Amino acid sequence: MLRAIDRDRYRVIPIGITRDGAYVLEDDDPGKFALDPAHLPEVLDNGTRIIWPDSARSRELRVRGADGTERSLGDVDVVFPILHGRFGEDGTIQGFLELLDLPYVGAGLLMSAIAMDKHTTKRILKAADVPVAPWWSVTRRDVEHDDELVRRRVRSLGLPVFVKPARAGSSVGVSKVADWSELDAALEAAWAEDDTALVEQAVIGREIECGVLAGRDGGDTRVSVAGEIILDGPDFYDFEAKYLGGAGAELVCPADLQPGELAEMQRVAARAFEAVGGEGLARVDFFYTGTEFIVNEVNTMPGFTPISMFPKCWIASGMTYEQLVSELIEMAHS
Repeated sequence: MLRAIDRDRYRVIPIGITRDGAYVLEDDDPGKFALDPAHLPEVLDNGTRIIWPDSARSRELRVRGADGTERSLGDVDVVFPILHGRFGEDGTIQGFLELLDLPYVGAGLLMSAIAMDKHTTKRILKAADVPVAPWWSVTRRDVEHDDELVRRRVRSLGLPVFVKPARAGSSVGVSKVADWSELDAALEAAWAEDDTALVEQAVIGREIECGVLAGRDGGDTRVSVAGEIILDGPDFYDFEAKYLGGAGAELVCPADLQPGELAEMQRVAARAFEAVGGEGLARVDFFYTGTEFIVNEVNTMPGFTPISMFPKCWIASGMTYEQLVSELIEMAHS
């Protein structure tokens, strides 16, 4: 994304967040954060500290150097929170930016929080007549309170099932359970990421995804063409396949859908997007059974790597990567 931003129009202030939660001023070097399977990029503490505006009346960003000296970075027009998962995609950073009255790209606090919680998303989509796979949510307390009831409910879904954390992203902590003897280990893997685990009935169907953008100036929600994930190896589209180009997953865009099928997918995608808030952008993931598009997830800050489906779908819809990034910035600033 750093490489794609139009530098004739925008001046970029790259801010990194360390594992300890320190905001540091980064080098404006796209190559520094290339996704290398042998060494994933990491923000290291270089001693600098970003100083956010001291009130909502200011948009001035400052930085304190490692030597203690401070300088201004200028006024901020838009923040682009290119963050996944907890704190970045769940409404936390969005709330922080709203407290500072800084415009930002993407979904607002509530939509971010809703879409990050898979259980809440499913309940809202179901209420909006958007098809979702049957599921049960399970906590450790549920198991301690009535283990037999939990297992009876979960077994009613049939095999196989997917077990995933309610609030996590990038397929972290997700397991496919093909035998009930694997359930306990799968729950533990999910609970390692979140207090609530989702046990979801596996849907047999094609994995279809699309990009969604909020309408401009009161216009209709915009939905891209469809992309398809074709697996030939892993049991599901895992972290390695998503970000590192791992073997066994091919992204095909546009997907082979009939005009009527594409129109139905776009209708369901727009309805799902609007049901959870309809702000900014999202990638909507489906299982297509041949007769029905079942929504798997709504991702409010989808992957933006060169191999990610969201930009691929918009590029196949006639937009360049650079235009897509500029459109998101303009939507946030307008």
